[in-house]
Amino acid sequence: MISRLLSSSLRKSPKSVLLLGPRQVGKSTLIKALKPELEINLADEAQFLRYASDPAQFRDDILGAECSTIFIDEIQRLPRLLNSIQAIIDNNRKLKFYLTGSSARKLRRDEANLLPGRILRYNLGPIVASELDYKLNTNKALEIGTLPGIYLEKSRELSESLLKTYAGVYLAEEIKAESLVRDLNSFARFLSEVGVLLGTFIDLTKLAQRAKISRHAAPRYFEILEDSMIGRRLYPFTGCEHDIDLVKHPKFYLFDNGVANGMLGNFTASRDRIGILAEQLVLNQLVHSAWAHDEDITVSTFRTRSGLEVDYVVELSNKLFAIEVKTSDDVVTDDLTGLGFFHEQFKGKVAGAYVFNMGKTARKFGKIWSLPWQEGLREIGL
Repeated sequence: MISRLLSSSLRKSPKSVLLLGPRQVGKSTLIKALKPELEINLADEAQFLRYASDPAQFRDDILGAECSTIFIDEIQRLPRLLNSIQAIIDNNRKLKFYLTGSSARKLRRDEANLLPGRILRYNLGPIVASELDYKLNTNKALEIGTLPGIYLEKSRELSESLLKTYAGVYLAEEIKAESLVRDLNSFARFLSEVGVLLGTFIDLTKLAQRAKISRHAAPRYFEILEDSMIGRRLYPFTGCEHDIDLVKHPKFYLFDNGVANGMLGNFTASRDRIGILAEQLVLNQLVHSAWAHDEDITVSTFRTRSGLEVDYVVELSNKLFAIEVKTSDDVVTDDLTGLGFFHEQFKGKVAGAYVFNMGKTARKFGKIWSLPWQEGLREIGL
């Protein structure tokens, strides 16, 4: 059992909580550890049908239980229950609801009442380095990811089997069951192409041609992945006051290396793949660590048309960080050109410029630190 950092925030929250996150990140386990007095699992078909056919029964069951903490799992399956929850909270401010879900899109599409002023939203991702005292197994994280159940599984064979089914289960349960797309085959082709293009600047026209889908469908498919918290697009840094010609295409990454490797059926961090896997690991650790600490974070790309690049520009706690990711600690000055350019252009605004390496050695190059990636996270407060 890994103690999740977010548990303290949820326990101390003065209001009810909506906890969103991808499937299998441990949302239900986390809430159950808070020992709610009543649990309603809408993933259970019997309970789902009970309340779908008679929403009034939901209110009767809550009030009849005479409890103070209620856990409702997979709330996106019946968003209209949120109206009943609002009425219950308004009549009894001492009641605290813990709601979990994996699809913000489903809630938004159904114009769900997200209980403004009555509920606080949190996000949960896979395990982050600080939850393991910065002793996460790097090779394991690169190859099978950090989903709690997968990371803690002792059988590598079973871990790989579970990850191979993740994309299929996601398509069957999240996309098809919620009717998020009309043509599941088109979405499957899109997902397959995206898996190959991870970490690259994506031209939507070329992607649509390769996936044999409409050019207009591609942005909508990306939105589905983002709203279901399966992946994220990174856009160019917007803080450029200078005349810097940046590449305008976004990059895309999935939320977990293990899931990405499962899609491709390749769990080896080989020399030709480790670069992208390292970038994806660091990005996800940045974002998910911010979620775990309940901090706002923005991550952007930075690449000039002339080829000067910084992997990630991070805005965190009103500070600006520039981060380059390297697969080893064998860093030379030529690797620092992009970081040096960014630091010079935004002198006085950059709180730190770093190389996050996959090795074990720390070294300083002027104002730029090369640090093992977990030490780098600790250095910037994550």
